[in-house]
Order: sequence, then C-alpha cells, then structure tokens
Amino acid sequence: MSLPLPPQVTPARPEFSSGPCPKRPGWSLESVAGRAFLGRSHRAAEPKAQIKSVIDRMAALLEIPEDYRVGIVPASDTGAVEMALWSLLGARPVDVLVWESFGAGWAGDIKNQLKLDDVNVLEAAYGELPDFASVRADADVVFTWNGTTSGARVRNADWIADDREGLTICDATSAAFAQDLDWSKLDVTTFSWQKAMGGEGAHGVIVLSPRAVERLESFTPDRPLPKIFRLTKGGKLIEGIFTGATINTPSMLAVADADDALEWMEGLGGLSATRARADANFAALQGWVDQTDWVENLVAEPAARSNTSVCLRIVDPVVAALDDAGQRAFTKAMVKLLEANRAAYDINGYRDAPAGLRIWCGATVDTADVQAMTPWLDWAFEAAKADL
Repeated sequence: MSLPLPPQVTPARPEFSSGPCPKRPGWSLESVAGRAFLGRSHRAAEPKAQIKSVIDRMAALLEIPEDYRVGIVPASDTGAVEMALWSLLGARPVDVLVWESFGAGWAGDIKNQLKLDDVNVLEAAYGELPDFASVRADADVVFTWNGTTSGARVRNADWIADDREGLTICDATSAAFAQDLDWSKLDVTTFSWQKAMGGEGAHGVIVLSPRAVERLESFTPDRPLPKIFRLTKGGKLIEGIFTGATINTPSMLAVADADDALEWMEGLGGLSATRARADANFAALQGWVDQTDWVENLVAEPAARSNTSVCLRIVDPVVAALDDAGQRAFTKAMVKLLEANRAAYDINGYRDAPAGLRIWCGATVDTADVQAMTPWLDWAFEAAKADL
C-alpha cells in the first residue's frame, strides 16, 4: 500500500499539550527573567507587590465580582481543589458530578478520605454529562466546569439554583480564560496558571464568594488540616492569602511568567479576546473533524464540546474493531509519528480516558498551527493504519 507524502508545512509551534499548555505566542525566557525577582524574598515589598498585581489582574481579566476573594495557593489546581474540599465539606450533604477522571478523583477523596456520610455521586461516561436535574438544592456541589480528560463541559450554569442552600465548588482549571464562567453561581472556583494562561505548574488559584467565606468562618471541620490547607485562623479568613502573602514560598520565576501571560492577555483585549481565540482554534479543528470520516469528537452533543481540551475518538471500522489495547497502541503509533515530524506534541488521550487523541485549543495556540496540524493527523492515521 502506498502512503501519501507527508505534508509540506508543519505548525510553527507544535505544542498542543493539555497541561502544561503552550506558552503564549512570542514568549521568551529572557522576557520573563527580566521581570522576575529572583533571589529575593517573596515577603519583600516589590516581590509581594508583583504577587498582588497578578492576583488583581487575574480578577480583572476574569471579571470576578469585587466582593469575591482571589488567592494563590500551593500545589496547582489539585491543591486548590483539595483545600476547598478539606476546609469546607461536612456541613451539608454533598453531590459530586463525575464525567471524567478528575471529577472521579474528587469523588473518591470525598468518600474515601474525608469519609463523609451523605455523598451522592452523579456519574456519566466519558463524552457525556450527568443528570444536572438530580442535584439537590440543599447539598454542596462539586464539579468540573470543563472535563479536561473527556472534552465535555457544562453547557451553562442554569442548573444551579439562585437560592441554593449549599455551596458550589467548581474545578475550572481548563475553563478559566476560555469559557464563560457564571460567577453568580460559583462559590469556590479553582484553576492553575499552567492551562489557558500557558503558565508554569505548582501554583493554584482559589476564588471565594462571600457565601464561601461565611462558611469558612462559621464551620469548623472535625478533622485536622495541614498548614497548606488552612484558609482561616481564629475563626477568621486569613486575608493575607488574598493580598499577596502566600501560604508557602512561591516560585518568583513562575509569578513573573504569570505576570507576562497576563500582560499578553490584556494586550489582546481581555477575556472576550482570549475566549475568541479558543473558539477559533476549536472551530478550525472541529471543521476538519466534520469533514473527516475516520475521526469524531468524543462528545456527541455540540453544545457540550470543550473549546480547550478537545478529545477525539477514531471511528474507522478497522481501528474501532481492535480491542482497547490495540486501539491504544494505534493512537500511540500516530502520536509517535507526529512527534518525530515535529507536527504535534503530546496529543495522546489521557490514560484513564477512552483511546483517542486530545488536542489543546486554548488561547495561547495559534489557529494557523491548528490548520497546519490537521493534514498531519490524516497522514499519521494512514501511516499507522498501513502497519496494522
């Protein structure tokens, strides 16, 4: 069988990883290093002012209400979510919405580590969404806004009651700066710099509504809390976390990198511009999917499809007939070919997800690179199929 010739044009930036995600266009280490307070204490006036500036600019770009608190916390988005779970849950019943691996992880921690009694897990398969109508109004609700490992996102926040009794805890790490977050429906929201900002890992962001602050100051969980999880002291919120005094020592290089990313986003025109870039990238990729017979979006419902972590499944009859191990070997072969030709890096599906591809389309990606990548996907598919 003769194979088509490889495409002549490769993406200028073949980084399509879903975390850490691609850097902004034009990024350079020199630019970041030039603004970093290296070798300085993060408690000193200038470094602390930079941390506070990053907090304030994130809040402004994301259009977070002024009475919400925004803080930088340890351990990336995972640390921010765990901080919320361990500090806030236990006062009410808990509903956990699960449709991908991270939601499943939060559900496991709530049931097996916190050992809460009244926990209702509402689950759906990869590529689908659970029954939001079954969420209890009196329960605390834990969910991911955008399923990074499944490519399915909530359609909107209409299912969250305005007069809800419980809190909503939302893992928005691959939605922030790319999707429309309804802050009136979100009490605790978390994300990390390493996703849509194209920043570095190890630092998380937590956003608290006034209702969340009230819970923190009125509820004491019946379990010990490590220092890095503590948001209160003496029954009051530790305000320093939200004004630049981080819980532990941050990387000032990572802070400078976040500062650089925010400056780029501001230069684009803010949130509407970053969302538009993600939408354009997704449209370019989905347009190719719609015209290609061997691949489909893992998410069947268009309104539920992510515009950042786009997950694709191979539906070619020969490949689809393989068992799970065979399908995973096939996608691994495709990914290896793409990486060898510098056409696309790190686009294999998540290890717990169904076999397939996962391509980041957030704002730091250029649409022209998505368009340059898709012929390579066709080529890699044909080349890998020829070896079956």
